[in-house]
Amino acid sequence: MKLAIIGAGGVRTPLLVQSILKRQARLGITELSLMDIDAERLELIGALTSPIEDSPDTRFHITRTTDPCLALSAADFVITTFRVGGIESRVIDETVPLKYGVLGQETTGPGGFAMGLRSIPVLLDYVRLMHDVCPGAWLINFANPSGMLTEAVIRHGNWPRIVGICDGPSSIHELIAAVLGKSPQDVHPDYFGLNHLGWIHSITTDNHDRLPELMELIKSMGTVPGMPFDADFITSLGMIPNEYCYYYYYNKQAVNNILQAGESRGEQVARENLKLFAALKEKHQAQDFDGMQSLYHEYLERRGSSYMVKETGRSHDLSFLPPNILAPIGLEGYAGVALNLIEALNSSAPMVQIINIANHGAIPTLDDQDVVEIPVLVSTDHIQPMPVGNIPPHCMGLIQQVKEYEHLTIQAAVENSYYKALLALTIHPLVRDYSIARLILDEYLAQHRSYFPSLH
Repeated sequence: MKLAIIGAGGVRTPLLVQSILKRQARLGITELSLMDIDAERLELIGALTSPIEDSPDTRFHITRTTDPCLALSAADFVITTFRVGGIESRVIDETVPLKYGVLGQETTGPGGFAMGLRSIPVLLDYVRLMHDVCPGAWLINFANPSGMLTEAVIRHGNWPRIVGICDGPSSIHELIAAVLGKSPQDVHPDYFGLNHLGWIHSITTDNHDRLPELMELIKSMGTVPGMPFDADFITSLGMIPNEYCYYYYYNKQAVNNILQAGESRGEQVARENLKLFAALKEKHQAQDFDGMQSLYHEYLERRGSSYMVKETGRSHDLSFLPPNILAPIGLEGYAGVALNLIEALNSSAPMVQIINIANHGAIPTLDDQDVVEIPVLVSTDHIQPMPVGNIPPHCMGLIQQVKEYEHLTIQAAVENSYYKALLALTIHPLVRDYSIARLILDEYLAQHRSYFPSLH
């Protein structure tokens, strides 16, 4: 089995390779092809994973290339995790809307809009190549905004064997299981929504819904462990929202917090990435591979501990949990989601996962090709969306509005339409202003330049 990763010069690649090594027997992997357009970063990331490549325990072959045709040729599974324009484009995505008092965030609102416009044409180019060199492969998209890009491929790439993944739902699942003192395998959250816009409205263990019990626990604690929400808000909502819902429910607060912090998350990560790769290059030239490993793990710790702090104005403390329960939370992140999916598609043992998939009637009010984030049953070479129960009207209204914004953004990217792009940004619930949408769009066009489609 061949697995290709497009965008393998990113900082998450060593974690993914480590997870592949742990699962190699179950995956049945024989070749791992790591591809990136940045040869220098691919080499530096390769130096971090070289101990795995050189280990006698590694039973698969690793190749690195800047040639997508070579990477994709005869692949059985393809993971896309690229960022068009690099971290510098994320900075533009986030800082431009902040000038106008609008949320600057990489996947939600204008930031996700800009990233989608840049990424959809590139992903569709990869899919056209896949039709020629690996026509039977499963495409697992982690490039953001994951749901929108997945839908673009379904609607315009003629590639039904695609799913979008995100580690958000699995992290919530693991956190809830830890709070309840249960193994994640024994906890079954009923989740519905879109990527970065979803809710849990029941939690089943031992054939009982534990959500009311969890709500009472949150009420008594006066806090929502590990999440950026007020306890009274969650108990009145009666559901556990995805952490990204913070940007919808606390929009003005999020904008004010970022402005008061003096920089966006993208600017912070860009600074950290620049520092990391400069230091890795220096250590690599000195052949100090242990030093490279130390730098990398220190970077991951800093990045993880600062996640969503600027936007929420607070850290998300999980120190109340016993160490043996806390340790497994988020251990594999998106690598775990992707590899669980690959295992299940190759196995005779079905598995339920929460992923981004074409709706196909799971949420009756949405189109069959609308990509939703819901539980699915994964079995040998097949993924079946699971029906979603009644959705509260206020959630459904928000889902429909964001879904229409996604439709328009996809159309704008495919048709190079300025006015569909402008309408998409105008109707987004975090913008809702034509004049501001136009200012943001025009500044994106000026700053992103060749990375943006030629809109007309």
